[in-house]
Amino acid sequence: MKKTALSLLCLAISLSTASADDLIKGAMKKNWKPEDAIAKKVGKGEATDAELDSLIKCVQAICAATPPKGDKGAWVEKCKTLVGALQKVKAKDASGTSEFKKANNCKACHDVFKGAAK
Repeated sequence: MKKTALSLLCLAISLSTASADDLIKGAMKKNWKPEDAIAKKVGKGEATDAELDSLIKCVQAICAATPPKGDKGAWVEKCKTLVGALQKVKAKDASGTSEFKKANNCKACHDVFKGAAK
């Protein structure tokens, strides 16, 4: 009985990690990778309010996920910084785009949080 419970617990943990990993990868693939990605439009000052809302919701969703590696608290802080910058862009705050570009540093996040390629 104890062995079965432990096996089920391990399975649940691995599934929740896979789900978070899939959520993060899917968000990155959709919103940062393509040539017409919303994140690229934000950096150029070309994103619509609807696209900004979509990206804010996306970052909030990945913020709730646990990164494949690294400190969850640091992950949340980076996500909150990115959301704050996006909200400034949406509010037409002049500092928003530069704050977004600074917060939207792929390598800084990947080095700390990205897991090994599967």
